[in-house]
Amino acid sequence: MKPQTTKYKYQPNVSAFLALCGRNYALILKWLPEVAEVNDSWTVEGQFGLLDVTILENTKYTQLIEITRHLPNSDFLITPKASVRVYHDAQLAEVLTSQQIYRLKAVYDYPNVHMHQTDEKYQVNAFLEELLKIGCRPVQVCSSSL
Repeated sequence: MKPQTTKYKYQPNVSAFLALCGRNYALILKWLPEVAEVNDSWTVEGQFGLLDVTILENTKYTQLIEITRHLPNSDFLITPKASVRVYHDAQLAEVLTSQQIYRLKAVYDYPNVHMHQTDEKYQVNAFLEELLKIGCRPVQVCSSSL
């Protein structure tokens, strides 16, 4: 007789996700200027490397920014890049797109065609937190307009 295995459906932990987005917001605020226009860009030089930041969209309560990790000699590596929606009213920052994922779903079935994890959205936002720690103690912020 074969033992029955029960497959549990993944349930996202909304509290943990919102806490993560809140931490990302706090890290972004350390170097996000109070007044910024669309297409403004700057480089945050932190203790562990460089982050290139560009404002893509600016509204009353939100901003859409693109964060890119500068990688020297990156012939074999894909440059980490993420579009992040910064919600100033809710004090949250959430990844909207990352690498080749143009729309992150809250939960993915597994296995799937693109081999995303069931909690891919949480993992991408956790990666953003690690990426932001590079610039959490900015040595220098260099502004430039495109």
